[in-house]
Amino acid sequence: MRNYLLRRLAQAVVVVFGVIVLTFVVARVVPGDPAVAYAGPHATPQALAQVRHEFGLDEPALQQLGDYLKGTLTGDWGTALHTHRPVLDDLGNVIPPTLELVGFAMLLALVVGIPLGMIAARRGGASDAGIRLGTMLSVSAPVFLLALGLQYIFATKLSWFPVAGEYDPKLDYTHPLTVYTHMTVIDALVGGNFAIFGSALAHLILPAIAVAAYPTGVIAQMTRASLIEQLGEDHVRMARGLGYSERQIVRRLALRPALNPVVSVTALMFAYALVNTFLVESIFNWPGLGSYATASIQALDTPAIIGVTLFVAIVYVIATLVVDVVQAWLDPRVSLS
Repeated sequence: MRNYLLRRLAQAVVVVFGVIVLTFVVARVVPGDPAVAYAGPHATPQALAQVRHEFGLDEPALQQLGDYLKGTLTGDWGTALHTHRPVLDDLGNVIPPTLELVGFAMLLALVVGIPLGMIAARRGGASDAGIRLGTMLSVSAPVFLLALGLQYIFATKLSWFPVAGEYDPKLDYTHPLTVYTHMTVIDALVGGNFAIFGSALAHLILPAIAVAAYPTGVIAQMTRASLIEQLGEDHVRMARGLGYSERQIVRRLALRPALNPVVSVTALMFAYALVNTFLVESIFNWPGLGSYATASIQALDTPAIIGVTLFVAIVYVIATLVVDVVQAWLDPRVSLS
């Protein structure tokens, strides 16, 4: 186990280094001048030269890459050109809201998707056909179209949920929120601010459903296929012959190994969703990582783009490592050696 973790850690360092170098090269190849993005389109040549010198943009590319790698290791990820703030400070503000949104969405996907997959695998017939049709629709529906539809029906027409935002801004005057983690629901709960807690939950539901639609369909289909495969194994047929009920067989023999691929795909979808929720964040005015990444790309903000890419690469590496450990726990046949 220890050797496995050390080997995976070494692989993670290589992967993160490769991602930094690749992103740095791509950012330099893309047309545009980062100095103009920082100083503005009407800056004088002297001001642009000063910005290039200040950020090391007038140095050779290899030296810029070396300086960036050194800064990354020491906690200096550079200054975002479009916000004029340290990249780490920006990420510290935009990552928690996205983690809150994606975490809630993935929890929703697991709670809904696994039972649907189990029902489809065990009962067959009309319920199986209905669930497969529903999951195919959730997987194939464009996320922006689903988000707009949810917003139009449940917020604009029915007024069941708020249209956009993290919570009602009027509550800032009557029930000011104390910030601990930049996750509004958690901050409100920790601070006992139940007015904002209820408002934040109401604002979270529609964007979370939009983000959860795709992973719910994938998890349900994967649970169904994996459970059908496990229920056809020889030891399961033997258990049936010994008189065990289907409920006992599923709970004790089939479900745990059937969840192995579900865990794997859930972790990867969580990491993928962190920076691919920008359409949902834009529609619901959610101040998260996806919106920040989009603004960084539009402004050709190299330090911010590399910072977002580096964060996502680290999340992917951690997610795959956690998946391997959890898979070994779920199925002892999986070896970490």
